[in-house]
Amino acid sequence: MYLHNWRTKVEAIGNQHYPSKAKSKQLYGDLRMVVSLLPNGEVHRVKILKSSGHKVLDQAAIKIVHLAAPYDPFPTQMQNSVDVLEIIRTWRFHKDRLSSSNT
Repeated sequence: MYLHNWRTKVEAIGNQHYPSKAKSKQLYGDLRMVVSLLPNGEVHRVKILKSSGHKVLDQAAIKIVHLAAPYDPFPTQMQNSVDVLEIIRTWRFHKDRLSSSNT
């Protein structure tokens, strides 16, 4: 449930802040990124694992993660076993819309 809520928030913020430069130039692409979160919901680290091929999209993805922060703190049970949560997702910038998947 935590990951679902995280993804929903990131996609909502991402669609509100879809990069205007990408819209005007019709730049689309997929990128793979890892986001590391601390138990209090703060972003620890963001890293592009595979570029979209467009610097503007890669930078927008990183910016969106930070704009959506802070995230919900980890549930108590999760806090007892997880120091840093690494979320690896594929982000799709396509036709003025951001979506993500775990593949």
